[in-house]
Amino acid sequence: MGSEHPDVAASLNGLVALYGEQGQYEEAEPLARRVLRIREQALGPEHPEVARPLNNLALISMDRGQYIEAERLYQRALHIWEQALGPEHPNVTYPLNNLAENYRKQGQYTEAEPLYRRALSIREQEWGTEHPDVATSLNNLAELYREQGQHEQAIPLYQQALHIFEQVLGSGHPDVAHPLNGLAEAYREQGRQEEAERLALRALAIREQALGDEHLDTADSLGTLASIYQEQGRYKEVEPLLQRALMIRERIVGVEHPKLIGLLEHYTSLLRQLSREEEAMRFEVRMRAIREGSL
Repeated sequence: MGSEHPDVAASLNGLVALYGEQGQYEEAEPLARRVLRIREQALGPEHPEVARPLNNLALISMDRGQYIEAERLYQRALHIWEQALGPEHPNVTYPLNNLAENYRKQGQYTEAEPLYRRALSIREQEWGTEHPDVATSLNNLAELYREQGQHEQAIPLYQQALHIFEQVLGSGHPDVAHPLNGLAEAYREQGRQEEAERLALRALAIREQALGDEHLDTADSLGTLASIYQEQGRYKEVEPLLQRALMIRERIVGVEHPKLIGLLEHYTSLLRQLSREEEAMRFEVRMRAIREGSL
């Protein structure tokens, strides 16, 4: 079996998924491109197995903030699966969901919503209303509404997703932390700080237990908890959380990655609240350099 055999591509694809979960996109990208090349040559450019590495490459581009390239790759993957498997096949929901995410990250909510809803409809039709992938679609829709300040629509969707994950996967599964963290953010934005803190602490505990102290999702929970404490005026507790979250992200994605910007913005706002303007300015300079470098 040579290095360009389709079975080699299958093994490489497993590595791509592993690196992707860990945020190690520099390692994942060349492997994903190699998988794509092998499959295009062995199976043809329109084969459904070609869509998987396209989807993986799009995820990497989206993570880097390269949204135009991600959109192109997602649309090609979507087209291949629709043509090969039919528009209602569950595989179609993955590029649909990811394309919607690509639009959401750019604030293009009108474009994102129908894609999320189409993915949800296909999944409910295929697997019923209590499937974990249905819960993922519900959580994604909840995020979309929360980011637009539509809390009355977002909160029931988070709660429905939470119920499904808990029932199907168990209360300590890391997927449970996604709607918990989203609910915590929604309650924080509504001023329901005690409820927000309780949920954020639970999400953090799940992620630390299931994923470890050095995972990107753990860093997300630390950032959520820091936001809650900041709004409560508990500044001495905020900075250690932000420092820890930043160190996790820097260790995993590097010190110049666009994924750092949201956390750096948060830290900058805290420094200004504490009248530490010189440090805040240094963070501003760093964020500008990251943004310019990602163009």
